[in-house]
Amino acid sequence: MAKHFPKVKDYLFELGFNIQSEDPTEGLIVITDEDKGVSNLVIDCEEEILVLEQFIFPLKSDDPQILKRLLQINREIVHGALVLDEEGKKVIFRDTLQLENLDLNELEASVNAIGLMLAEHANEFIKFSKE
Repeated sequence: MAKHFPKVKDYLFELGFNIQSEDPTEGLIVITDEDKGVSNLVIDCEEEILVLEQFIFPLKSDDPQILKRLLQINREIVHGALVLDEEGKKVIFRDTLQLENLDLNELEASVNAIGLMLAEHANEFIKFSKE
């Protein structure tokens, strides 16, 4: 089991999230809270780093204007960033936090950043997913 897994799980319960699935051996937790804009958020407790990843939309083209706009949106995101998967076909929200001194407020802020970003840019993301 990942060393910090119980702490992260307790924080998620304290924040009111329901755990959709978990694998303590791998240090993985998946949560969903539609009201907060969180859908299948994968939380991975690595040795020293907590990785949060959520699929946002499929990227159907390499249109430079879309990629440029995603970089501009990254500048506005309070925590984390929009990234592409290894194949460049999916846009994902990704954030990393230091586990050793992780606190409840820090985790909450990272999760809330997803909902805030989606609320502000949902129409653009829907448009980009169709282009």
